[in-house]
Amino acid sequence: MGAQNCGFGPVSALVAVSRPLRGHRRVFVGDGVAAVFARSNPDAFDEVYDTGGMTESSRAAFTDDLLRNGDHAVSVMDAELVFRAVAARRPATLVDSLFSFWKLTRPLAAIAALCATVPRSGFAAADRHLADLTPHERVVAAHLLATHSVVQDFPGVTERAAAVAALGAGGRMRRTGPIIDTEGLEQVGRTAGPEHDLLIDVGGFKNFLLGFGDHDDYVRLLHRWVPDLLRDWPRFRRVLVCGGPFGEGRERTVSAAGGRADFRLLRQRELLRAVASTPDHLLAPGLTALHETTALGRLPLAIHEQHYAHVFTMRALDGTLFGRSGCRFADVVPGHRLPEDDFAGTAALVELAGRVLEDDGLYARYRRTFNERIEHYVSLSPAQRRQGVEELGKLFDGEPVHAVMSDILDRTGTGAGGGGRPGGRSPGPRQPAGGGTAGPAGADGT
Repeated sequence: MGAQNCGFGPVSALVAVSRPLRGHRRVFVGDGVAAVFARSNPDAFDEVYDTGGMTESSRAAFTDDLLRNGDHAVSVMDAELVFRAVAARRPATLVDSLFSFWKLTRPLAAIAALCATVPRSGFAAADRHLADLTPHERVVAAHLLATHSVVQDFPGVTERAAAVAALGAGGRMRRTGPIIDTEGLEQVGRTAGPEHDLLIDVGGFKNFLLGFGDHDDYVRLLHRWVPDLLRDWPRFRRVLVCGGPFGEGRERTVSAAGGRADFRLLRQRELLRAVASTPDHLLAPGLTALHETTALGRLPLAIHEQHYAHVFTMRALDGTLFGRSGCRFADVVPGHRLPEDDFAGTAALVELAGRVLEDDGLYARYRRTFNERIEHYVSLSPAQRRQGVEELGKLFDGEPVHAVMSDILDRTGTGAGGGGRPGGRSPGPRQPAGGGTAGPAGADGT
């Protein structure tokens, strides 16, 4: 099992898929923020292998060993893991919560034709064959090559799924509702008294460009703004700011005007409890976090976009109360042209955050427009918030992902009696080299 190393969205979806599959030996392999999240949710896997400290060749050999000795690969938007599974001749399921997001620079039929002739003698040959595809097109190619494809419903998914079906590849594609930890959501109870007045969830943050201490103007802007939030909003005396930028030694606490804000990383189910019990919630508009929040009956306020996928999400939901109410950098710097590209669009958002951080005039506008959005948000009545949740729920509804995954594993012989169950085939890989950590989930003390 693996997930695209791009924020917490993919790996949190993987955790949601993995948790109900307790009858199987669930082995996670990956690095970066995906591995951080996997280690911090040890009950979701039987083994966690963090390959972050390994050389590229060692990481590849280690992952290939896992695949050859396993029964089924489950990938959340990690195209390479699917390609490696195909080369290892193992069944693979690609789970995708952003299927309509991927931007294609060539016709879908051309990608399908390339996949039809992909060599299966080994990953290196397959990778060379697909080398001209963009990162987004590689994910779509992985859908076409995977044994099974599972996509989370969202505006635009119906049309793209129909295009895939027209190529004759649609029979393997299954659409689901929110890919979230439904069991965890059911266990969450609302406490008698909330620990915090306001929750600010910035997600995993780190991706192909953003990092902790690298292209992180967004986080530094947040650090500048939160003390002003405490000054501007006396009702928020206890604020919790959570996400990837505040884990692994980066925790902090700030105080201003009699209020306090704690910055830290929460485990997934700890975060769900905070969402359920905190009256008001500001949220970086990642889909998984939004699904979790609305499933708990909470309507959050979207905060400014970190990367291009957030722009995509807000545009797709523009007709909803959530979409209309959300904060956008375009409100702060009107007329700024954002490139319609994942990498270039994200880089432009980083540049915008940096301009706002360094320019006192722009920062004053940022603070003012943020306050205007918060004022509108806190003025919503309970009935209005319920209506906002309900309109999102209608867009997000679909077949439960755990039912889809159970059916897929049964169909591929990985269900009852399959080698993936305890006592079956052992992955038995070499141990990671070069500083990676391996072993039972939670062995790092998380």
